[in-house]
Amino acid sequence: MSSYQVDLTNCDKEPIHIPGKIQSHGFLVAVNSTTQLITYISENIRHFINEDPKNYLGLNISKLESKLHISILQLSLGQVLKLGNNNQYFESTNPFYLEIDKKPYNLIISVSGDNYILEFETVESDLDFDIQKTIGRSVSEILSGKNISSLLQNAAQEIKNIILYDRVMIYRFGEDGHGEVVAEVRNDDLEPFLGLHYPASDIPKQARELYKINLTRIIADVNSESSSIITHQTEGAQLNLTHSALRAVSPIHIQYLKNMGVGSSFSISLIARGELWGLIACHNYSPRFINYKARDASKLIGQILSSALEYRQDEEDIEKAAKLNAAAVELATYIEKDNYITDALTRHSTTIQDITTASGAVIVFDNNITTIGITPSLDQINDIVNWLKVNMQDSVYYTHRFPEIFFQAQAYSSVASGILACMLSKELSEFIIWFKPEQLVSINWAGNPEKPVVDDGDGLLQLSPRKSFESWNQIVKNTSERWASGEIGAVIKVREQVMYAINRKANDIRLLNERLNLAYEELDTFSFTISHDLRTPLSSIKSYSELLLANNKSIDDSAKRILARIIVGTDKMNFLIKEILNYSRVGRAEMEFAPVNMGRLIHEIKNEVISALNPKNIEFEIGETPDLQGDATMLTQVFTNLINNAVKYSSRSNPSKVKVEGKINNDEIIYSVSDNGVGIDVNYYSRVFELFKRMDNVKDFEGTGVGLAIVKRIVEKHQARIWFESTLEVGTIFYISFKNL
Repeated sequence: MSSYQVDLTNCDKEPIHIPGKIQSHGFLVAVNSTTQLITYISENIRHFINEDPKNYLGLNISKLESKLHISILQLSLGQVLKLGNNNQYFESTNPFYLEIDKKPYNLIISVSGDNYILEFETVESDLDFDIQKTIGRSVSEILSGKNISSLLQNAAQEIKNIILYDRVMIYRFGEDGHGEVVAEVRNDDLEPFLGLHYPASDIPKQARELYKINLTRIIADVNSESSSIITHQTEGAQLNLTHSALRAVSPIHIQYLKNMGVGSSFSISLIARGELWGLIACHNYSPRFINYKARDASKLIGQILSSALEYRQDEEDIEKAAKLNAAAVELATYIEKDNYITDALTRHSTTIQDITTASGAVIVFDNNITTIGITPSLDQINDIVNWLKVNMQDSVYYTHRFPEIFFQAQAYSSVASGILACMLSKELSEFIIWFKPEQLVSINWAGNPEKPVVDDGDGLLQLSPRKSFESWNQIVKNTSERWASGEIGAVIKVREQVMYAINRKANDIRLLNERLNLAYEELDTFSFTISHDLRTPLSSIKSYSELLLANNKSIDDSAKRILARIIVGTDKMNFLIKEILNYSRVGRAEMEFAPVNMGRLIHEIKNEVISALNPKNIEFEIGETPDLQGDATMLTQVFTNLINNAVKYSSRSNPSKVKVEGKINNDEIIYSVSDNGVGIDVNYYSRVFELFKRMDNVKDFEGTGVGLAIVKRIVEKHQARIWFESTLEVGTIFYISFKNL
């Protein structure tokens, strides 16, 4: 039994995966996966064997099997265990039907370290029908919801119809871990919980992690006594019950349910994009047990609902993003045509305010402040700009609780509780900033969310679950509506347009040009150092290593492997040096403009990349390829980098899909290179074209972080522009717009 004591300092660290006990509606035996000797056994098995369970510790499972009079078709327990050796296998085959003294039981097997856990539950259930026969109709009813709200309400109704619990709630987790009841179906005599919020401590982090592993969880009777698990192993060698169906419940949670008057509970996890979106929480006010097959059928409904939630949420997000994206595209045309950046962004029917749902925006540019909509005062805007100069690390910053971060902003929280800022130049204090007003949120908590504590008599404060669940209202201040990913994406796109226009229209008069010239001079010096001071010793290292490998017959295999790794390392270093040199040369290289046969160039690059990377199961499509005016060598570099990335980062998709095409759009030719690869996280959008910047999700792919920086410099030398659209785990599209000369 676990001796862990829960207090105020460790509530979120309670080891609920090793409680040392199981619930009473079944019994447990654990055996060594190799020897099949019994290592753990639950105390309550004595009711079946009529002797001390300790007598069976260290014996082969077959001894207990004969004592229990178990029959499993033509197999013994030992033979069943030999059929599988991992959780994936047992999950797909559970439960195993067996009889104990001619009474039907479900055997549920899972893996825990070196042990197989065997859990025995009765087949008898408080449901008198087979859930699996009703799934098809129930799923149809659930999916008939036209939006997320009706989808969830339908799900709650259908689950209640199926499992007949007194109350079924759908509980959604917030970013901070607290939950809200967003759908509910209940018996008429019960008070409603719909709309109530529950603090994160009600379902702490470690419990939420277990809900991601165990997609269903039943507590059949909160008033039953849990049964201890006994073992001959050393003190503290608790059995890990992470994958257990019978795992006992935290005493805090049991008391919590009792305080609510709940007699039994059942939950189904809802997973969206790999994270715990919420729970279908089912309460009954008397003990209630549904067997493994019924729970498994409920899990399937939960998985279908999880997929539907992802789809509906994406559908709504795409619709909102499309409107913002259309405004960003329109702004891009104004930026291209107007002589003044500020006029392009503020004096047309579509303004920078329209690319977000902000109530106001400000442009701080060329020593002028231009506002649109509802904004703070000019002095307050200057204070915000000064704060951003010190605290803004990336080119885009956003928060929905600015007054909680910058305390002076509490004076004007009514207009600027949320800010989204993009940096044009830190040195020149140039920014575009969007504002969202304070959104006073009235949260109805199910009782006071602060867990009360009691003194245990030894001076240790013990957590005690709240006893009152009457609605407790809290007003949350200094927060705004959250910034959506579509808003952030639209802002990044407009920033790219603005930066392009700034560099094109004011390149000769801005401080940025002086800094770039200085950077070029430093890069030239650096390039010279690389060429002469680094490459020479690298060549020597590689040559001597190859010489030793070829001529020294006395070295052993280990030394040969080390020398081979040295050679590979020098090759990688030479390649990185070459990439850096290429990057530095782009800025100084003379352009040789001429007509470029893009069809031939794209096909040649495709063949080279396919030959070099040798991708499996790739679908490579080349659409229209209108010719361009440009430097053929540099354009080859651009499309080689983009196509190589598309093939490389989609290589784990099946099939891998890459498409290259060009379209003529009046006075411009727009090429696109798309893939169905790993995608780009929105938090990295502003750093994609920076030198040596690589995302966390591409660390396993070979690369230097230089290629896209080279691409951007070449594109800018062609007076063209480059941008991208991307969704994680869906794919990326890079666009390059050239002038149609």
